[in-house]
Amino acid sequence: MSQGAPRTIGLTSMILLGINGIIGSGIFLLPGEVVALAGEWSSAVYLVVSVLVLGIAWCFAQCASLFTRSGGAYIYAKEAFGNFIGFEIGLMRWAVGIFAWAAVVVGFVTALSSVWPEVMNEPYRSLVILSLVGLLGLLNIVGLKGLKFLNNVVTVAKVLSLMVFILIGLFYAQESFVLSPIQHSFESTAFGGAALLIFYAFGGFECLVIAAGEMKNPQRNLPIAVMTVISLCSILYFFIQFTAMALLGESLADSSAPLTDAANKFLGDSAKWIVAAAMLISIGGINIASSFITPRSGVALAEDGMVPKWIASKGRFGTPIWAIIITVSFTGLFALSGSFSQLAVVSVVARFVQYISTCLAVIVLRKQIGANHNGLRRSLTIVIPIAALIGIGWLLTHATGHQLLWGSSALVLGIPLYFLRPQQR
Repeated sequence: MSQGAPRTIGLTSMILLGINGIIGSGIFLLPGEVVALAGEWSSAVYLVVSVLVLGIAWCFAQCASLFTRSGGAYIYAKEAFGNFIGFEIGLMRWAVGIFAWAAVVVGFVTALSSVWPEVMNEPYRSLVILSLVGLLGLLNIVGLKGLKFLNNVVTVAKVLSLMVFILIGLFYAQESFVLSPIQHSFESTAFGGAALLIFYAFGGFECLVIAAGEMKNPQRNLPIAVMTVISLCSILYFFIQFTAMALLGESLADSSAPLTDAANKFLGDSAKWIVAAAMLISIGGINIASSFITPRSGVALAEDGMVPKWIASKGRFGTPIWAIIITVSFTGLFALSGSFSQLAVVSVVARFVQYISTCLAVIVLRKQIGANHNGLRRSLTIVIPIAALIGIGWLLTHATGHQLLWGSSALVLGIPLYFLRPQQR
């Protein structure tokens, strides 16, 4: 995007965009699996992950304040470390988007199973997955208007529904939780495994900085928006997990749709349908956003000549048809082949690559970042990135070899692709 392009996204819209990019399938579907791993310490795991995410988000905000062009981690890596690393991170970001979208597609099917259990059986599962991915791909090809308005409406609706769930749920469960708290012992490795899984629920905040070129005064507003979004989501997540634990107790670990089951405890079948509808709307909104954002990662690479330029070519409706087709094809394939939790963890591991590169970019670009700051602020450009890198390293030690292999597959694939690609002048 050129520097003369209009900047139309203000601070409020930035915050809503960030919240909508984060709150999706994770918080609706993961509380049960987190309890199965960490038991009564589940809420504490959310606090630990929140602190780590704040550190990483701070690094993204610092880098974003230096650039007027959209692109996120790809741009930061390219400017800090050169074309090869930039290509690897750009390709990885495209892969991350595909893995994450696939997880959200499977999450939609999983959420749908709370009101239509047969959807988890074949051929219904595959038909719903292919229909959802194909429909969203088609809508993106022909152009989908009103996404900004739709995203804002969906964001407000799901935040309000979650706040109502917390308030009513805590009022209903306050006495029973004190009398029968969760009793669950766990190994120290389980805490890290739960943190790795929870990290998926925070994934998506980096999408906020991708559109920096369209934001008003990003040098000032982006850091405020990023920190506000992560703080609000952290508080919301903590109380949702706590409320679900209070309502369901030990049975939460066996629930595939925990918020739906928890609401059913205090309002009966009517609440089950209300929460299920809110969950499907929320996850559907994330699917719409993912289907739009993910192909643009490939477009950014193609426009820079990092991958064949035909990938960015536009069809009759003015949309990047080939980037959309490639993205839809791989998303459908991965969604058919994995469960929600598997795809969630793989997408988290893949995201860590761009998180690591952005934290390192802050250190490399620290003189530019700290040019107008005092000594204390400049020292943070070393302390916070290093602390975030240590936290990321800790989380990666709890990933399995299979998850690390799939999560880093795009990096390995990118090495020959970089050297075989047509050289651009």
